[in-house]
Amino acid sequence: MKKAELRKLALNQRKLLSPLTIPELSRQLLSHFSKLDFSEVKTIHVFLPIAEKNEPDTFLFIEWLKNNYPDIKIIVPKADFETALMNNYVYSGKEDLKKNLYNILEPQGGQLHSGDVDIVIVPLLAFDERGYRVGYGKGFYDRFLDGLETFKVGISFFESGDNIDDVNEHDIQLDLCITPHKVYDFRKSVTR
Repeated sequence: MKKAELRKLALNQRKLLSPLTIPELSRQLLSHFSKLDFSEVKTIHVFLPIAEKNEPDTFLFIEWLKNNYPDIKIIVPKADFETALMNNYVYSGKEDLKKNLYNILEPQGGQLHSGDVDIVIVPLLAFDERGYRVGYGKGFYDRFLDGLETFKVGISFFESGDNIDDVNEHDIQLDLCITPHKVYDFRKSVTR
């Protein structure tokens, strides 16, 4: 199936989620996430959820990391829609966040991060059995991840779907994808 079709289906699927189920599904995602090995992790990138789009509540992940691994530096993105690139800032709390024109929470101050990133929590709408994902179509994460040596973890409320037919050379494969019911490991699969 093509990305545009998968994107449309996934957006509709998300719209149908009850506001009451999102916290429970997010807790199930966190339960799997919390079992990852963080022993060598110094820096982790976590996307901030767009509540209006029924995205997983990654604030649960941030709070869990702060409570269980206080030495891990948590960084969050700020998008530049003119260049279609992202900068990362050290997370300094919800009080530093403000919604941009697209309802995306972004840091307003904080320290710019330009070093290594050990894990990136990658947003997605859909993914396939090979670890390729469909996002909103702007390519921010594919550009951010291109050439970056990091462990890429997608999170999704839904299980994998049909293979994405129009994968291209700019699409970055995930290492893992966590859903409420299982963890997909793509490190053995590298086919397009």
